[in-house]
Amino acid sequence: MAIEYVNRKQKTYYLHAGKTKTGKPKYFFSMKAEGTLVETIPEGYEIYENPNAQVFLRKVQPRVITPEEVAIVREGVKRVAKLDYFMVDVKGKRIVVYLCDQNVDVLMDLVTSSPRRDAGTVDRLTQSFTYSPMMQFVLVDEETREFEVERWCFRGSVDDWLGLDSSTDLKALVKQYGRHLGKESFYELTPW
Repeated sequence: MAIEYVNRKQKTYYLHAGKTKTGKPKYFFSMKAEGTLVETIPEGYEIYENPNAQVFLRKVQPRVITPEEVAIVREGVKRVAKLDYFMVDVKGKRIVVYLCDQNVDVLMDLVTSSPRRDAGTVDRLTQSFTYSPMMQFVLVDEETREFEVERWCFRGSVDDWLGLDSSTDLKALVKQYGRHLGKESFYELTPW
């Protein structure tokens, strides 16, 4: 039986195998159920779904961030920023917080006031949301568990991460900086 994966948008993907120009095996997901389908995940690989629901097969990533640290960020952002629609993803030594690109309040008001909505309307709407990285907590010292908090900078030619602060107290960093996510005060956060 072929490897199937259903992403958060409820779309089914099938794992396919192919070859590179040099003859090495390559793997990819497609919504097509025909072709050279793979029946087992190759050793050393894992399925990865990014915050925008794209599905990949990638080499197993080393785990340097603990599940407890991810929970601190996820629960802290929910509590201090009072956000319902955000994603947290781990990339190497980074815990990245993604915010919804759409104005959720306006869309939810439109959907809930519509006479044509059905039971699945809100689910279909939330499945269509896209997300962008806004803040990250970077592990800078594995021994002391010191993290640096960075926010995405939107200054035209500077589109990059902007370092704000660092601490061995991840909860304190999330509390101090996470409350600005989704608010105008976010754009005022600077290291100077």
